[in-house]
Amino acid sequence: MKAGAALDRIDLRILGQLQADARITNQALADHVGLSPSACLTRVRRLEAAGLILGYHARLAVERIRPAVTVFGEVTLKSHRPADLAVFEAELADIPEVVEASQVSGPFDYLIKAVTPDIRSWGDLADRLLRDELGVDKIASHILMKDAKPYRGTPVG
Repeated sequence: MKAGAALDRIDLRILGQLQADARITNQALADHVGLSPSACLTRVRRLEAAGLILGYHARLAVERIRPAVTVFGEVTLKSHRPADLAVFEAELADIPEVVEASQVSGPFDYLIKAVTPDIRSWGDLADRLLRDELGVDKIASHILMKDAKPYRGTPVG
């Protein structure tokens, strides 16, 4: 399946169901979309090979496992040269506490989501990002108070 190839309604139903419940058995998925188990598995493997299914993950209640503070950081860089963006993104990739990062348009350059044990740890992480060689101009921090609508998937149909 080439990038941009048309997906039929069964592909979309498979993607939607896997997004809702990645632990569903192949038999149950096949029943849900109206295919035989072998035909369903073939489609799932094709969707994986095409890069449409990027992985399977468990959503954890991290705050029940260990102390956790979630912070959204609006990061503004001093320079927007591709090489400078690459240096910053490489640093983000090496920080396990940064669980998501997106380059965005608007008044800041990146929106990062970090999960740290406490506010002091976030401060240390922000100081790490503010090192001169990374080219960060400023970081505005927003502490998550409540996950009002947790991410549960993107509409595909």
